Amino acid sequence: MAARELNFDGLVGPTHNYSGLSYGNVASEENVMAISNPKEAAKQGLKKMKALQEMGFKQGVLAPHHRPNIDVLRRLGFTGSDEKVLSDVNRASPVLLAAVSSASCMWTANAVTVSPSADTLDQRVHFTAANLNAKFHRSIEHELTSNIMKASFSDARYFAHHDALPSVSQFGDEGAANHTRFCADYGSEGVEFFVYGRRAFEEAAPKPNKYPARQTLEASEAIARLHHLPGERVVYAQQKPSTIDAGVFHNDVISVGNGNVLFYHEEAFSETERVLSELDRKLKGATLNPIKVSSGDVTVDEAVRSYLFNSQLLTKSDGSMMLVVPSECKEVESVTAYLDQLVASGGPIDQIEMFDLKQSMRNGGGPACLRLRVVLTENEQAAVNPNIMMSDHLFITLNQWVDKHYRDRLTTDDLADSTLLRESETALDELTQILKLGSVYPFQK
Repeated sequence: MAARELNFDGLVGPTHNYSGLSYGNVASEENVMAISNPKEAAKQGLKKMKALQEMGFKQGVLAPHHRPNIDVLRRLGFTGSDEKVLSDVNRASPVLLAAVSSASCMWTANAVTVSPSADTLDQRVHFTAANLNAKFHRSIEHELTSNIMKASFSDARYFAHHDALPSVSQFGDEGAANHTRFCADYGSEGVEFFVYGRRAFEEAAPKPNKYPARQTLEASEAIARLHHLPGERVVYAQQKPSTIDAGVFHNDVISVGNGNVLFYHEEAFSETERVLSELDRKLKGATLNPIKVSSGDVTVDEAVRSYLFNSQLLTKSDGSMMLVVPSECKEVESVTAYLDQLVASGGPIDQIEMFDLKQSMRNGGGPACLRLRVVLTENEQAAVNPNIMMSDHLFITLNQWVDKHYRDRLTTDDLADSTLLRESETALDELTQILKLGSVYPFQK
């Protein structure tokens, strides 16, 4: 049965702010305390979603989380009314308040890992919520992420949902940001590529020195087991430790794959030749087409500054591929030159599309961070909640919803304002009705 890849983008939440919470994410640290614009951020994301939908790609929307997360603060000992909780935590620990107010769930590439039914032994699509335990502000996401996923992909005949792995460092899991699937076509058996930063149970194994390695081999192996992936359909690779220390906190900041194409920087992996050989050997019905970017063309630092690899690599209706990149790519001369050369080379990537995602980019999230890729057959597509799929009507409705509920200026001081909490709850309650998600938020119970 025909299958295709769908992209589900995270809708930016009303508390989008720059608190610099993500150590190892250079952009996040550089923009700490800057004034954010949640309204502009949400509209930039919606504009990208709609543009891709108009180009013929299937595009869906995933709801943001409830923030500030008062329930977490109560679990940490803060008591009284919501207003008192916010006031007390702001006085005791503004950093903690910023953490429970983060809109980081917008980067749905970290939300879950997804394996399509063509790869799994039970022929269902498997979803495992990422524990994201490397960062407190993200470690509180997975329960609600699971609720939203189950509301979006609810039919148990086609979809299997798994709880997050144990929230300990040995099983640190960052979701699809470290996972890629290669295939001859979307409906055929593929090979799933898991990239990790360290081996948790081998102290002497190579690992970065400056920044933490967020994904472990042990987590990747556990997800492969949960998803019923046979060994011949899986390849594991270690991200180069020195590259993590250069600010490449996830694999999707240094490589991107689609179909039989791997677009990667030469400093991406520790054992590049072994990785390429194994991927090619396990790929059924096609030959791997690796496109290597050398340091002589684009340095790792330039790749991080431009987010060249944090791009969406999409297959067009004619079989050629389009690379969706952030507008920051045109601000780095070497990257601009490389992209011109790439399109002119006659290879599979013959089109570049740039989008202004500055509000997200200032926190270190480009086009690839904002979207979750899900390969579905026709029957599986029909089982997805239709109200989350992008259309002319939904685009207009969501823009009107953003205009009605979102602020156009937000500082970290505003996070203690209980009015912002009520604004967010009102907005999200209305959103669940627009998307017909049911009562997924704790405040709706």
